[in-house]
This record gives sequence, C-alpha cells and structure tokens, in this order.
Amino acid sequence: MEKDLVEYIARSLVDEPDQVDVVMIEGEKSTILELKVAEDDIGKVIGKHGRIAKAVRTILSAASSQSGKRFVLEILD
Repeated sequence: MEKDLVEYIARSLVDEPDQVDVVMIEGEKSTILELKVAEDDIGKVIGKHGRIAKAVRTILSAASSQSGKRFVLEILD
C-alpha cells in the first residue's frame, strides 16, 4: 500500500509519469522506498527547499503508522 501511495503521488507531480519507479527494500524494523524519476523531474519531486519531499514523507509516515513499521523514502538521482 505504501509503495502504491508514493508511486501515485510521484506520478501526479512529474511531467513523465511513465518513468516513475518505486523499489521496496524490506528490513526487520524499517522498509526503504527508493523513488526514481526522470532526470528533468527530480526538482518537481523534491520541491523548493525540499518541501514536497518532506510532505510526501509526512504522508508516508501517517499512512504507515497502523502497520507499526517505519518507512524511509529515498529519492534517487
């Protein structure tokens, strides 16, 4: 569910939604979500001063609070 949420938000923000890719790496206590977008769209996903990235991380944290697992979002360039 969290992977789909991040993918949906990222696809809504970028100009090239076909190049959005989210990879899930499971750990014991936390799960890493690696977000990769087109080179021209990185700024749109991060936002000015990282505001959009912070907002996406906040939404991810709220959505994952029921599962008891911690999710970490990494934006790859």
